[in-house]
Amino acid sequence: MDTKVVKSSMYETVMQQFNKIADNINLDQNIRKILEATTNEIVVHFPVKLDNGEVKVFTGYRVQHNNVLGPYKGGLRYHPSLDINDAKALAMWMTWKTSLAGLPYGGAKGGIQLNPREYSAGELERISRRFTFALGDNIGPEYDIPAPDVNTNEQTMAWIADTYMSTKPAAERSCNKHVVTGKPVGTGGLEGRDRSTGFGVYLTIKLWFQNKNESLKGKTFIVQGYGNVGYWVSHFLTLDGATLLAVQDAHATLYNEKGIDAESLHEHSKPVQGSIKGFTGATEIPAEDFMSLPCDILIPAALGNQITGSNAHLIKASLVAEGANGPTDVEGERILLERNIGLIPDILCNSGGVIGSYFEWLQNRNGEIWTMDEVMQKLERKLGEAYKKVSSIANEKNIDWRSAAYILAISRIETAYKQRGIFP
Repeated sequence: MDTKVVKSSMYETVMQQFNKIADNINLDQNIRKILEATTNEIVVHFPVKLDNGEVKVFTGYRVQHNNVLGPYKGGLRYHPSLDINDAKALAMWMTWKTSLAGLPYGGAKGGIQLNPREYSAGELERISRRFTFALGDNIGPEYDIPAPDVNTNEQTMAWIADTYMSTKPAAERSCNKHVVTGKPVGTGGLEGRDRSTGFGVYLTIKLWFQNKNESLKGKTFIVQGYGNVGYWVSHFLTLDGATLLAVQDAHATLYNEKGIDAESLHEHSKPVQGSIKGFTGATEIPAEDFMSLPCDILIPAALGNQITGSNAHLIKASLVAEGANGPTDVEGERILLERNIGLIPDILCNSGGVIGSYFEWLQNRNGEIWTMDEVMQKLERKLGEAYKKVSSIANEKNIDWRSAAYILAISRIETAYKQRGIFP
């Protein structure tokens, strides 16, 4: 008998999650038809001249799922596995995430199908600028606002903003600065936006244990992915007395039973296309051993569908905090819940990023400059409000946290449609 577990796609995962909650809350059938479809799916093919003079044609995506609550919002990722279905799944998750956080945004996602490690900085700049030009008016500060995601960063956003603004009349350029968020502070970025996603993951973990009358001091954690999110959540957790035992990225898996220094590892891996491989403050272990390491907290902060039916039974953590989008598929989650392993869902756990983006968008829109302290206080308050709402409904209905988060997010969108009506 073949017992092989077939890995589902992110799109299959998000649709199963949506259908489960739509049935649970008896979602209006007409609104259900709208929400299970994407509004726009944009695919662009564009040429870029490489350093060696060769011209290569790249494929880029921007999927806009829903904007009933406000402009489309969501990141751009550069990854060789990205396809239209991934973008659709990620866009739908963004719709739920912005709704849950109480933001005036809808959901979108996109990016380019490429491995950025294969291109120079100059080539990545030309690719990013040409992609922006190809998207044209499919993005805009009051229509669809991109942000960083996997393998993109503040530099990418600066290139996109500059390219977009350069296509506008001179008198309108400065008022289009908020076409993207996650920009460098010097070009209109927000103090604290760089750490907002990781801080949100940290804060939800902290609140989880506080509700159990426990502190983070002495807790152990492991992190999959050591980019922006993985580093910042490690930074904040270790400041609170937790110990980083293991880190995994696409190139290596590191372990140190006495603890890994988060700052030293960051210095080792922080180049734009860096890697944790070769870090001397830990021992490299087989990748397949990562999920089964004994710890208190597992933080998947890399790509989707990492916790599945084939490895969920190996996890020894008492809590999984989803730093990435869609890291746990439906079967993997079923096993975790059966084993009484806590799970903080992605649309709550990593929502600090889009909340920070909202603050940057407001700052640019209003011509204001906020301090780091102001930003972190606002972020903590907004995240805390969302956390309490999810916790309350999970306890009240005696359901898992993802279901509670989805009920809140989808119900808010349903209310908006019922109040506004369907055009015409």
